[in-house]
Amino acid sequence: MSPTPLEHRIRALVRLNGPMPVFDYMGLCLGDPEHGYYMAREPFGQAGDFVTAPEVSQMFGEMIGAFVVETWERLGRPAPFNLVEFGPGRGTLMADLLRVARRVPAFLAAARLHLVETSPRLRAKQAAALAGQPLRPTWHERFDTVPAGPILVVANEFFDALPIRQFEFRDGGWHERVVGLDDGGGLAFGLGPSRLPEGVAPTAGTPREGTLLEVSPIGVEIMAALARRVVADRGLVVAVDYGYAGPAFGDTFQAIRAHTYVDPLGRPGEADLTAHVDFSALARAARGVGAAVHGPVEQGEFLLALGLAERAGRLGADKDEATRAEIVSQVSRLVGPEEMGALFKVLAVTPPGILPPGFPHPTGATAP
Repeated sequence: MSPTPLEHRIRALVRLNGPMPVFDYMGLCLGDPEHGYYMAREPFGQAGDFVTAPEVSQMFGEMIGAFVVETWERLGRPAPFNLVEFGPGRGTLMADLLRVARRVPAFLAAARLHLVETSPRLRAKQAAALAGQPLRPTWHERFDTVPAGPILVVANEFFDALPIRQFEFRDGGWHERVVGLDDGGGLAFGLGPSRLPEGVAPTAGTPREGTLLEVSPIGVEIMAALARRVVADRGLVVAVDYGYAGPAFGDTFQAIRAHTYVDPLGRPGEADLTAHVDFSALARAARGVGAAVHGPVEQGEFLLALGLAERAGRLGADKDEATRAEIVSQVSRLVGPEEMGALFKVLAVTPPGILPPGFPHPTGATAP
């Protein structure tokens, strides 16, 4: 099989400049303007490469909608405010969220909808999904162009798609993992001279020879920026993603194509590249600027606490047996420990003193 157009370009860059960090490779594969995965391919759904929770069932977006509206109430019903979604996919989650929000007219009257999306192709799909909704979206390349004011931010499977840096422990020190060329001219992993960035200190224990450490500098930067806005202007960030709750070593850099794990170096631009989210790093970034952090909790626990089982019962009450069975299957997919329920986590960030629904009561937080 011949190399992809993006692989030709990456090989040329390596020949010209030398091996590139995994961070740069991942960024090119996902975001290259011409051949990047999110610019050129249809990732979502059974016909795509993977299925996200909003595509599994409308109930997921409805639970997130109820969560966001209730947190807005607990924040004192700020008006106006910016309702922001990062990586909105095909617009499915936001469409389901807004359907729930219709029950609270004051929420919709106060909301200004902003979508952070870099792909023109996905923006078109989001516009189609949200046509006829009470809020007209404004799109942004970056969060820093979202207007000032209170913010309610939803980020579902966003942080896992941000480029990471990988470091391998060799000969008593950390060396950055890079993508270069093997003897046959194909892409291959190697180690570069770069060491751990200043301020990054592994907290997962004592590494062994060959141990891998992953760092998400963009994810930490974005979370810190969001948390600053939450503290300064009041608001909420809710991040739902697959990942780990505490510091950990290991290689989670992976590629998915047609619902199957494939070689991350195999077909650049034609597979989704992701890494598990280090929720402890996001939490430290938010706490570091004075925000309150809730969780992470497992997705299954979170959705059930918000009333997913009750919603499923109401949804299937007047349906036929086949439809009820499908609803049960959807619930199992969302909350089952062997499905999405345990691997996926939920983290919320608020101003100090606010407890959002669905989270255990931490010391020092109060629910109005």
